[in-house]
Amino acid sequence: MLQSLFNSLFGCSHQRTTFPLTPGRRNAGPPVLGATRNGTYVVCLECGKEFAYNWNAMRVGDPVHPHTATTETQPVYR
Repeated sequence: MLQSLFNSLFGCSHQRTTFPLTPGRRNAGPPVLGATRNGTYVVCLECGKEFAYNWNAMRVGDPVHPHTATTETQPVYR
């Protein structure tokens, strides 16, 4: 609670990130919405925001804007 209040007031510093992730050439599992990625990225462990990663400079780059997939609402049968 206190951490989310702090982040909303001052923003996240993105100091804790995952190891750089590079998606495979083939997806082994079923397609997941928004799972299409081009290049290496890291994810902030505090807020979940994704950033591009440059292996040559070994630096975190600009935020990655995920593709918004449109989904149709499916009827629920009970």
